[in-house]
Amino acid sequence: MISIGATLGTGIFVVLGNAVPEAGPAVTLAFVIAGLTALFSALSYAELAGSIPVAGSSYSYAYATLGELVAWVCGWCLVLEYGVSVAAVAVGWGEYLNELLDGTIGVTIPSVLSSAPGEGHGLINLPALIVVLLAMVFLLGGARESARANTIMVCVKIAALVLFCAIGFMGFKSGNYADFMPLGMSGVSAAGATLFFSYIGFDAASTAGEEAKNPKRDLPRAIMLSLIIVTALYVLVAAVAVGAWNWKKFDGSEATLAAIMNDVTGQTFWGTLLALGAVISIASVVLTVLYGQTRILFAMSRDGLVPKALGKVHPKTGAPRLNTVIVSLFCGVLAALIPLGKLVDATSIGTLFAFGLVNIAVVVLRYKRPDLERTFKVPFGPVLPVLGFLFCAYNMFSLDTVTWVVFGCWMAAGLVFYFLYGLRRSRLATPES
Repeated sequence: MISIGATLGTGIFVVLGNAVPEAGPAVTLAFVIAGLTALFSALSYAELAGSIPVAGSSYSYAYATLGELVAWVCGWCLVLEYGVSVAAVAVGWGEYLNELLDGTIGVTIPSVLSSAPGEGHGLINLPALIVVLLAMVFLLGGARESARANTIMVCVKIAALVLFCAIGFMGFKSGNYADFMPLGMSGVSAAGATLFFSYIGFDAASTAGEEAKNPKRDLPRAIMLSLIIVTALYVLVAAVAVGAWNWKKFDGSEATLAAIMNDVTGQTFWGTLLALGAVISIASVVLTVLYGQTRILFAMSRDGLVPKALGKVHPKTGAPRLNTVIVSLFCGVLAALIPLGKLVDATSIGTLFAFGLVNIAVVVLRYKRPDLERTFKVPFGPVLPVLGFLFCAYNMFSLDTVTWVVFGCWMAAGLVFYFLYGLRRSRLATPES
């Protein structure tokens, strides 16, 4: 449920509206490409999660196989992935909150308080900030309480998407698929790179390695099962959405799925009901991805690469409190001040880089530790991990130049921090600590 909760949400509720104008009706193919990339990486994640069942996700796997410097680079990418994605998800939450308010009480939050600077008359995205702070409150209560809240929200979001498919299919027009790939394969590739944002959450289960009852058995199962469920829902919802709406109508649309339901039924009730489901659904993504971010920093703190204070846990709840508060405030500020499109692409490139390292780590660990107990093994030897790495690289190079510049600046800042702080204070540099 943590894995599904972190994956299934903004990617289909909001980012679909950004991806369809890039790919046209072939957005379903873009979802498949992004899903295959995620699948290869998920296989590698499943093997490593069953072999190294600790908190920290791919950071911990890289630390155990590729060394401290590569682990730092991977962890720094995960900070970008999780932190920025929380902000992006929170922005999407605000869009559906406005749709819900409009359908129930006929009032919306004015754009000056619900949009980032540079978006129309936006000054601050207050709803996005609020949902991050609410998630912070849940996380401070501990993992068990957070998991219970997430399970309820996951059930709601699946029901909401099934409802959309049932109603959206009533307005399905086969003519909307007549020009299947209007922008060519380059458009599909660009959309696939953007939509990879939709799959980032499946690795959240691996961040809970030290809080699972039987991690060597449960983590591989959770990762693979969640990815299968999420991919099936994504492709189905995308296919119905494009069948119900001409692909050109998606450009600039907000709360896309709710708008489609309003069009198909000719009334606002069903769109408002979906908006309610989306508000609950997207909140669960904020909760679980924020959870993953705090556990990654916890693992990095334990290794001395970031300040030790970020690894201190509350004796009663087991939650890293200072870590949670700092991360939540950072993500909340990003959500309040940065537009959605920029956040999505920055998340995708950080994720793809980290996933590429995980695929390499599988091959390296098999060579270095062939005797290590593995509760799951990626089939066909190194072939699938290598394909996973190549798919990640392909999707990274489909992103625009600005995204690469931002990523380069982020990595440069991370390396400066590592050589000035982490290298001297790490567990390897100070073994007596």
